[in-house]
Amino acid sequence: MSFSSDTKKELSGIEPAKACCQLAEIAGFLRVAGSLRLAGGGNFDIVVTTESPAIARHYVKMIKAYFRTKAEIEIKQDQSPLRKGQRAHEYEIIIGHDDNSESILRETGILLVRQGSNYLTSGIYEDVVRKKCDRKAYLRGVFMGAGMVSDPAKSYHLEFSSSRQALAVDIKKLLGTFGVNAGISERRGKYVTYVKNSAAISEILAQIGADTQVLKYENARIRNEMVGDAARMANCDNANTDRVLDASERQMAAIKKIRDAGKMDDLPPKLRETAELRLANPDASLSQLGEMSEPKLKKSGVNNRLKKLESIASKIV
Repeated sequence: MSFSSDTKKELSGIEPAKACCQLAEIAGFLRVAGSLRLAGGGNFDIVVTTESPAIARHYVKMIKAYFRTKAEIEIKQDQSPLRKGQRAHEYEIIIGHDDNSESILRETGILLVRQGSNYLTSGIYEDVVRKKCDRKAYLRGVFMGAGMVSDPAKSYHLEFSSSRQALAVDIKKLLGTFGVNAGISERRGKYVTYVKNSAAISEILAQIGADTQVLKYENARIRNEMVGDAARMANCDNANTDRVLDASERQMAAIKKIRDAGKMDDLPPKLRETAELRLANPDASLSQLGEMSEPKLKKSGVNNRLKKLESIASKIV
């Protein structure tokens, strides 16, 4: 299973203790995963689709407990082309028009009345997310209905898919109440509210109750940071090594120019000593050359002598 599927499986095991949280979670799930099916006579059924049997069982149980009504599960053959990791079946939760479907839509804020007429809302019904615990529950329902989080070992990405732009904007605002800054993009006719910051994603998972997945996520983040730090240190060491080698080659070239011009004997004794040490030890560091000098020199002293040799060489035509 994927990291995202494991997260949804963990969330499907949460049973909100408070009635307000139950309603909020159901409202979030119905908003993103539900649709209406005409049943004749102006009536309609609620049809909610998921690829997870665990999620289907979870919401059937919760809907029955909160609304005291029936909700049935039907298994449908998935008609889309099979891809790696995709299920061969879809699970439909059916709430019939005889089972208070209209009342459920009204209480979740999906169906409201304006100027004496029913209308379907497109965003988040504020009455079900007034308290912080309700916002957490609503976000959990939205995630189980239309959420995805990538494996943190590969990338940092969490998103919620919406059919309407207004809902995507409301989800962004909802995330903002937890201090999370999200973006919105349009993709294949859908509006996606997304987060790419690893710390923010971890915070979202914690808020919706995926405690086990948060631990896995944080462990992956730590591993990624350790690997990144090791790579940066290696790159830094390589860069330092390259600089040392470049400097050594430049110094060697300057000293050879002085030697080939027959001017080694014209050098002051201290500079000649350093020049001969460098010629004999092309790979030695400045500290090592200082240890070989008589008397011993600090790295800065050796560096000053080599710079003087380079300056002398630059004046030789």
